[in-house]
Amino acid sequence: MVSYFYRNFSDMKLFVAGLVGDFDDVDLKELFELYGEVKSAQIIIDRQTRKSKGFGFVEMSSTEEAKEVMGLLNGKKMFGKILVVKPAEEPGTSSGGGGFNSRNNNRDNRDRSRPRFR
Repeated sequence: MVSYFYRNFSDMKLFVAGLVGDFDDVDLKELFELYGEVKSAQIIIDRQTRKSKGFGFVEMSSTEEAKEVMGLLNGKKMFGKILVVKPAEEPGTSSGGGGFNSRNNNRDNRDRSRPRFR
């Protein structure tokens, strides 16, 4: 069966953005280990350029430690960039764009009483 159903709910995954380009997984893990136990840390890499996209994910063992680090690091400046640290959204729960139906097109908003073609 699928292993994510057995996830430990005392841990918390964080989205981290505003990272400098030369930041790697080890740097990210070491930064967050200052505030608690880190289960995993991953910088997202562009497939074509093989360079950091400037964001990543950190999974912390404790929700309390994760909330503490969010309060301490979110909005802080590091190496000239503003950090964003917030809870990561589960795949498929994003409220933002993406997907076919999220486009704003006029087909759904047109006046259906008028003929489409002249």
